[in-house]
Amino acid sequence: MIKTKILWNFSAVICSTLLSLCVCSLCEAVTVNEIKERGVIHVGSAGDYCPMSFLNPETRKYEGFDADLAEDLAAYLGVKVEFVPTSWPALMDDTLAGKFDLAICGITITEARLEKALMSNAYLGNGKTILIRAEDVNKYKTLADINRPNVVVMENPGGTNEKFARANLPDATITEMAEAGYYTKRDKRLAAPLITRPFSSGQIGALMNKNSPELLDCVNSFLEIQEQNGRLNELRHKYIY
Repeated sequence: MIKTKILWNFSAVICSTLLSLCVCSLCEAVTVNEIKERGVIHVGSAGDYCPMSFLNPETRKYEGFDADLAEDLAAYLGVKVEFVPTSWPALMDDTLAGKFDLAICGITITEARLEKALMSNAYLGNGKTILIRAEDVNKYKTLADINRPNVVVMENPGGTNEKFARANLPDATITEMAEAGYYTKRDKRLAAPLITRPFSSGQIGALMNKNSPELLDCVNSFLEIQEQNGRLNELRHKYIY
């Protein structure tokens, strides 16, 4: 009986080890050459972040600053782009699981993300601000004006906006400068009175598995070229400013 139990436990350990090895093999980094041979680069996107990367419900196509940038990256590599749906709560897990080659969807570079994964050089500055009704433009000028029990706004779970809100605005939520600029530019009923005085500052970059240093170098080289040739400024003016 004891011998049978020992053998059973040993078998369980072996199975668990083999399963772990299989999972790790699935997460092995894809090389740039493999992407080129495949003919497709898989790009993760939450698809809900205007103006960075959002899924148009009518065309079912991804649009925005980062969607265009992903298309440009694919052209740079001589391949096509295939967007892979993810969500903000699942973004890191999906990246580490190898569900896509990299994620480009308005992702803020943070220490927490850098501890688990790789992030490209920054290609867009951003910061926390508010988006309100234009008729309320004089009501909200500081965090204290917003942080009141009677102030109710929306939030997207799982991202840095939620973390900022929980730390600073338990009764409200925040948005990004890029998003606020996009909506106020297109809808005069909205206002972003503090857009030039953000509550925080940050940088946006591409996210990828820590086993992808070669891809990281490639993306950084691509971004440097896009900055030098004016393409990034073109996208900034098209979608944000």
